[in-house]
Amino acid sequence: MKLDASAIKRRLYGLAMLPTRFARARYFRGHGVHSPFVYRIVRQVFMQHRLLGGETALYDALLRCGTARHRALQLQNLATYCEYGPFAIDAAAEPCDLCILTAALDERSTRELVRQASGQGATVAVMTPYRDRERAAMCWRLVAEHCCTSVDNRGYLLFFNDKHLPKQHYRI
Repeated sequence: MKLDASAIKRRLYGLAMLPTRFARARYFRGHGVHSPFVYRIVRQVFMQHRLLGGETALYDALLRCGTARHRALQLQNLATYCEYGPFAIDAAAEPCDLCILTAALDERSTRELVRQASGQGATVAVMTPYRDRERAAMCWRLVAEHCCTSVDNRGYLLFFNDKHLPKQHYRI
């Protein structure tokens, strides 16, 4: 069997991702998470394969935006679990508990909306944080500047703005 260039690239990419996989393995299924809040989020939200409640407004809106079903399900379950009320997509509306920021926004707009949502005490979900190097670098700057708990779930980056949560970052 002869290896072509694409097969070699796939194998090398798998090796390049090993450090990331090892870094995330310590929080596999919530093990090693020393925050009861984040542990419950991992176990009762991220690991669910069904909608927790009857409300599906956020789930439907995310599907219309092109979000993967699994990620939309997780964010709807997060909204249900945390008892969030109104949500906004690519905006930081005033009565908003959860702000979803898609990859359609540029860096300046994303940073401004994260700042506005933080001032309101809303939770922010930055979608596709690893789409490209520039976006990944922007997300790492946001994590460094954030004053509360943040959770990186590969498909989105959550910034909780509850003043009772300490400054911690988890890579699930």
